[in-house]
Amino acid sequence: MEPILHSIFLAIFLLFTSPFMSSAYAKIHAHEFLVEATPVKRLCKTHNAITVNGQFPGPTLEINNGDTLVVKVTNKARYNVTIHWHGVRQMRTGWADGPEFVTQCPIRPGGSYTYRFTVQGQEGTLWWHAHSSWLRATVYGALIIRPREGELYPFPKPNHETPILLGEWWDANPIDVVREARRTGGAPNVSDAYTINGQPGDLYKCSTKDTSIVPIHGGETNLLRVINAALNQPLFFTVANHKLTVVGADASYLKPFTTKVLMLGPGQTTDVLITGDQPPSRYYMAARAYQSAQNAAFDNTTTTAILEYKSLHHGNHSKHHHSKGVKNKTKPIMPPLPAYNDTNTVTAFSKSFRSPRKVEVPAEIDQSLFFTVGLGLNKCPKNFKANRCQGPNGTRFTASMNNVSFVLPNNVSILQAHYHRTPGVFTTDFPGKPPVKFDYTGNVSRSLWQPIPGTKAHKLKFGSRVEIVLQDTSIVTPENHPIHLHGYDFYIVAEGFGNFDPKKDRAKFNLVDPPLRNTVAVPVNGWAVIRFVADNPGAWLMHCHLDVHIGWGLATVLLVENGVGKLQSIEPPPLDLPLC
Repeated sequence: MEPILHSIFLAIFLLFTSPFMSSAYAKIHAHEFLVEATPVKRLCKTHNAITVNGQFPGPTLEINNGDTLVVKVTNKARYNVTIHWHGVRQMRTGWADGPEFVTQCPIRPGGSYTYRFTVQGQEGTLWWHAHSSWLRATVYGALIIRPREGELYPFPKPNHETPILLGEWWDANPIDVVREARRTGGAPNVSDAYTINGQPGDLYKCSTKDTSIVPIHGGETNLLRVINAALNQPLFFTVANHKLTVVGADASYLKPFTTKVLMLGPGQTTDVLITGDQPPSRYYMAARAYQSAQNAAFDNTTTTAILEYKSLHHGNHSKHHHSKGVKNKTKPIMPPLPAYNDTNTVTAFSKSFRSPRKVEVPAEIDQSLFFTVGLGLNKCPKNFKANRCQGPNGTRFTASMNNVSFVLPNNVSILQAHYHRTPGVFTTDFPGKPPVKFDYTGNVSRSLWQPIPGTKAHKLKFGSRVEIVLQDTSIVTPENHPIHLHGYDFYIVAEGFGNFDPKKDRAKFNLVDPPLRNTVAVPVNGWAVIRFVADNPGAWLMHCHLDVHIGWGLATVLLVENGVGKLQSIEPPPLDLPLC
């Protein structure tokens, strides 16, 4: 064969067998996000809320597995802003991850930045939100990833799909709320309402006429994509008289199981199928707090939306089924909800999670880490007036991992400093185990309540197989902490209560079909064990997704070094990366 023809055939053969074949249909989706103050009226009162494109919640982005997103964010608000694409792996594109001062400097008022990244190998429901101060209270939206063109869901195709965004609303400016708490050292004011798709629902003042309506036809099966976008509260979610079949979470499929109630920590998503198998009527969907911390104030209100049966001859077959309040006289049926502190329901729910089939969990471990997660109290600094130390007994609240309370840099991001080898921004001595061993969930000596502030990261070798034990502590109060790792999905191989005991507890590890997630709810007074392969170079924030705790320092950074060659190294920074 002629050499030229031979190389053409070879090229064609490679094209058809290469990974690019799968991207034959991959699309590039370009969007513009304008971040600006918008009048939003809730609970009888109008606030100038920060929104994207004047929408609250923000726009839903819909893509297919393998597609690329290009989102230009322009900041017309008076606050710094960044956008995080929660759960997107960001392979080698850490510059697009979004947490301020970790992977980028914030977009200043008047500035803009374009996030470019490809979503590969993830299907289901993720979301995007601001990752700067408390802006994500109103700056958030759904990110829906459907199967590649021509591929199917691993469950019967639903008749309709509806995103269900659970949110949290302050009858105040959320930025003022967090600033006031930072000043006083006390806990921030709790929210005034929870919301479903931006609406509090019938149980709040001035809200009934705007309650979210989710239509369903008798006999149909619909997919609800539930997202906990609340700032500080794990939430129970249920639908009156209907069972929910869980089929996915955090954009990974699950072995389907049926439940009456979901629990989602902030940051988590859960995909459920619901069937219109009840007498045609109106049924409340409801969400309220799962509160595991003792003696802590919390918002104990209940948000509702209405699942409303339609006649079968209804013509509205849009992909997303939304409609404004229908004037319908039947009073919706209210579901029972678990007690606020019902940890047993949470445990039974999380123990039901399994991957659909056997998965490749790292069996040999190269880097074995043990991180405590919990709260703390700082003594009142000498130069502070008493009104700045309004935590318990004249202290200031803080939080830590392995006794380090994380402090963000303020003049360059950690990823920039790492990439350009800038000294003095952070250190790499974050401890791989607690500096002091103690009875983590017992009665902890007061000498261990005050952590050390620092900007410390922990290094991971490229390709290393990593296990992290996340251990709650009872310092100040034990609590269920939703721990989120940027840039990765991880297997949750076990969870339990009390102190993790490697001798006893390793026997309980599920190394066959554990669920794959990006956010793990570490049980109150307990522990969880996660495993992953460090195959994505960059600086990846690991933090509690209760924003009150991240502000107090419940975070660290996992610094994954480059491997060998271009495909195992982080891409160079984009030219429009914001400067500090």
